[in-house]
Amino acid sequence: MDNIKKINPVKKAIPKIRVATVKSMSKLSDKTLEKTEAASSFLTDLADVILFITRIIKETFSRDFEFREFFRQCFQIGYKSLPLISVTGAIMGLVLTIQSRPVLVDFGAQSMLPGMVAVSLIREMGPVITALICAGKIGSGMGAELGSMKVTEQIEAMEVSSTNPMRFLVVTRVLAATIMIPLLILYADAFGIVGSWAGANIKGDVTFSLFFSQAFSSIDFMDFLPAVIKSFFFGAVIGLVGTYKGYNAGRGTESVGIAANSAVVLASLLVIIVDVIAVQITDMLL
Repeated sequence: MDNIKKINPVKKAIPKIRVATVKSMSKLSDKTLEKTEAASSFLTDLADVILFITRIIKETFSRDFEFREFFRQCFQIGYKSLPLISVTGAIMGLVLTIQSRPVLVDFGAQSMLPGMVAVSLIREMGPVITALICAGKIGSGMGAELGSMKVTEQIEAMEVSSTNPMRFLVVTRVLAATIMIPLLILYADAFGIVGSWAGANIKGDVTFSLFFSQAFSSIDFMDFLPAVIKSFFFGAVIGLVGTYKGYNAGRGTESVGIAANSAVVLASLLVIIVDVIAVQITDMLL
């Protein structure tokens, strides 16, 4: 009887062990299924992006290019952004000068201030900060505009009326952003140097011509070239992300906000990633 009593608890524990084993196996299978679904979703999204870019390249070199819509988008992206870019550029130069001047004064290198600010603005601060501002303004605008057109079925109506929405809506915006954002960056750099001159005159007295001659004497062609090249990539990334998120928005009204928000976040992240890659390539080549 004692042996039977000792065996009974073991027999009672066996079903519990089986249940626990089944639960652990089901948890593992659920985790594996989630990972598989995540990987499948990522690969699907990657394939959609590649097909989207392929269609843009194909429609860019088509015969019936929408020049009128392209110039309208250049006006919207370029001219309409000038006030914001002007303020941004001036503040960049002003803040950089105010923060750097005391350190240079301590070392007796105050005369190096114009050249340092000019090189910093042209090489890195001007392109990156201006691109991030454009990602917030232009990228969100593209995502919201195309997303609302998707929700109200205007894109489907264009397809029915034998108008190519990819060529009319996407290609024109991507090319306009690719061309206009580098121009906006150069414009911001110019206003940044003007703002730096204003900052230098807060606690000093430097003439406009002297400040500019000192600033541009420290700049050579290789300071401009990498910044200009990566600016085109910034514009292409912002245009691609904004149009992709808007063109592939969902059917609900809240999908417009989701498209605009995700366009800003992803475009800003990709701008930083592109900048890191460009800096590494420039460092290896130079």
